[in-house]
Amino acid sequence: MLLRSANFCKTFTPLLVAAVVSSAMFLTACNDSDTLDETTAVVPVELSVFEGCYTVSHDEPAQIKVSQQNDVWVMQMKEPASAKRVWDDAEPLEVIENRDVPKFFSIDPENVDAVIGRPDRVLVLAHVKPVYANIDPLLDSEYLSYIYKGANTIYRVECDDVNTDILANPHANIVVDNVKETI
Repeated sequence: MLLRSANFCKTFTPLLVAAVVSSAMFLTACNDSDTLDETTAVVPVELSVFEGCYTVSHDEPAQIKVSQQNDVWVMQMKEPASAKRVWDDAEPLEVIENRDVPKFFSIDPENVDAVIGRPDRVLVLAHVKPVYANIDPLLDSEYLSYIYKGANTIYRVECDDVNTDILANPHANIVVDNVKETI
């Protein structure tokens, strides 16, 4: 009986060792840190949702223009008629990470699918997922803007080549006096 088990071990030990080693190599290969999984894969942001013109009210002409020029996203502001041109010089825009959404807007970043802004963050635009914009009663547009420390919805409108006349706007000359608080 002892002789039989010795033969058994001689015959099957190399086979057993090979099975253990190949299993270990297989498990090690499956745990390779160079491979990407679904949580680390980077999905490119679709910025074409921003291409077009925007205004702060449905009944006003375009004030901001976002376009792609030479593979760079840029924004331009409308100029007054005295400037002898419609749009100012293009300012570059860059992609902003969704995790930074709370710095500019009071909306869950999960409900935003793209964010773009100037490098100085004076202007930041966000595109809200259409499904969320349709169910949130506070949103009447898929676009949010953060312009120098203030956030609001903005509206995508047709681009036009009509200068703005800031001086004709009665709100442009409002002067707010400092009010002394009395206690």
